[in-house]
Amino acid sequence: MACAYCYVPRRKGYSNPITVFANIDQILAYVRRHAGRQGVKPGPDQADPHAWVYDIGENSDCSVDATISDNVRDLVRLFRDLPHAKASFATKYVNRDLLDWDPRGRTRIRFSLMPAADSRLLDIRTSPIAERLAAIDDFVAAGYEVHVNLSPVVVRDGWLESWAELLDQLASALGPEAKAQLAAEVIFLTHNDRLHEVNLGWHPKAEDVLWRPELQQAKRSQTGGWNVRYRTGQKGRYVAALTDLIAAKLPYCRVRYAF
Repeated sequence: MACAYCYVPRRKGYSNPITVFANIDQILAYVRRHAGRQGVKPGPDQADPHAWVYDIGENSDCSVDATISDNVRDLVRLFRDLPHAKASFATKYVNRDLLDWDPRGRTRIRFSLMPAADSRLLDIRTSPIAERLAAIDDFVAAGYEVHVNLSPVVVRDGWLESWAELLDQLASALGPEAKAQLAAEVIFLTHNDRLHEVNLGWHPKAEDVLWRPELQQAKRSQTGGWNVRYRTGQKGRYVAALTDLIAAKLPYCRVRYAF
């Protein structure tokens, strides 16, 4: 996959390879020990009401990694036996092999969603939005906790109307069990000057909506480049408009955070 906005390539030299760990046994043992030291979670937070949540896919898409490696399956097996911990990863790829893994509610999959027109422009070589929506009920039935990752939210002409259509599609796709456990995270676009330059060489049409200096402000990134995000003040209004829309369209969906 080669999503035009993704921060992962910036951490991997502007490529986005599948990630395989040779020391998976060490990783499993360390996570087990760490979760044991954590013990019982003292109270709820935005991540989860009861469990410590471990993001196992911060720098990759685990659904894709699982097509060539058992690393992800090993982690799902590990977490189903950890009483106070839960695995989590976001994905833009529907890998139905995961349906046979028996996660027992201890792995959270966050299907990343955006309006289909945006996805066709920006989510290069990922599963179509309609396919992701159609998979949610199946993954809930297979024992996964399924949330939605509404990101990145790209501000363009008609953006809020497009998100309203997507939220209607999501509501229509969900059965009662999926609705009962649904939660969302909402993340507005952060772009990067170096990725902007890379994109101009291979996918300049994406930059027509990603690089909007009239709407964005710059901030020095930890890696030395410049990140751009929607301007303070304006962004607050964008966030409020979308979260109000979610509340109206999906009143059963808890927004864990939005920024």
